[in-house]
Amino acid sequence: MANLVALEMPIGESLVDSMKTCADNHEAFTILDPRLSETRRSELLDILRPTHLIDSSGRRRALGGDPVEEGDGAVVLTSGSAGRPKAAVLTWQALLSSATLTTQALTRDGEQRWLAVIPPTHIGGLAVLLRSVLANVALLFDASIETGAALGATHVSVVRTQLVRYDTSNYQCVLLGGGPPPPFVPDNVTTTWGMTETGSGVLYDHRPLPGVEFTIVDGELLIKSPTLFRAYRDRPRPEVSANGSDGWFPTGDGATFLDGALHIQGRLAYVITSGGEKIWPEDLEELFRDIEGVDDLAVVGRDDAEWGQRVTVVAVSHRDQNELLELCRALARERFGPWAQPKAIELVSSIPRTSNGKIARGLL
Repeated sequence: MANLVALEMPIGESLVDSMKTCADNHEAFTILDPRLSETRRSELLDILRPTHLIDSSGRRRALGGDPVEEGDGAVVLTSGSAGRPKAAVLTWQALLSSATLTTQALTRDGEQRWLAVIPPTHIGGLAVLLRSVLANVALLFDASIETGAALGATHVSVVRTQLVRYDTSNYQCVLLGGGPPPPFVPDNVTTTWGMTETGSGVLYDHRPLPGVEFTIVDGELLIKSPTLFRAYRDRPRPEVSANGSDGWFPTGDGATFLDGALHIQGRLAYVITSGGEKIWPEDLEELFRDIEGVDDLAVVGRDDAEWGQRVTVVAVSHRDQNELLELCRALARERFGPWAQPKAIELVSSIPRTSNGKIARGLL
């Protein structure tokens, strides 16, 4: 068995050095955000169950948690849109595979130097640091997205909100993840899909990385990958059989192949079934996103005695409710068909989101 060390420190060189020390000592690590409230910190420690903790001063102390298996490298909390987060256990070999494959796939002209801006408690931010720990990639800290390129950063990983808000045109490569990409992205942007369980992104611009296999069964995306997690902290990794072989991980995401490219539709748990028709909330959210006078929105399915579920838009907007509903209905009817028309609008003061910007659909 091996220790699991919680690193409770901000993003920076000390954190990366501590990750390297864990690798050298054959220990696993997990990262705690030092800004957490005591209540949330206690909740996450209960899920992670680390054996030791190192704080920002470098002090190490025993916590009496549960060890992990030999060869395990990191325990990372999922950042899904609902429910209690799960703690995914990734081996050092899986982490090395991810760091190597993604570094090779994102090679442009000259040496890579990544700007580290996404919190490493999320797999996308952690992957940036692991490219330094395991693939000897240079890192830049203490810079913003706006200033990083001028200070020598060539690569940056962002979520959609950051891509919209900041000028990223001077980076060689912008890796965009954390949710559905916009319909059109600049030439220097690489879109990615991945999960905590897949060890970060495994699909780049709708194409799998080398060694990554996908198949679709009953609309659900299944995956085999050298980057795949070993287990959850409290239960084994789910696996199913498909195409005559075992060991496929069911992602819970809907997907479709189109012209040889793999397109992710969204979480199957949140697909809306209304009058027998299936409607993906992400499709409607993309359609309604740029309506004038709408600051934020989400689309959900509400229980309905007649339709099974009714398509409902939850919006932060100063527009008249009935006017907004008719506009959304017209857009949905024109783009998809009558079945996709929202049946209700709910005006709220804010849309609940996770710490990395995903809509917290479970709360809605």
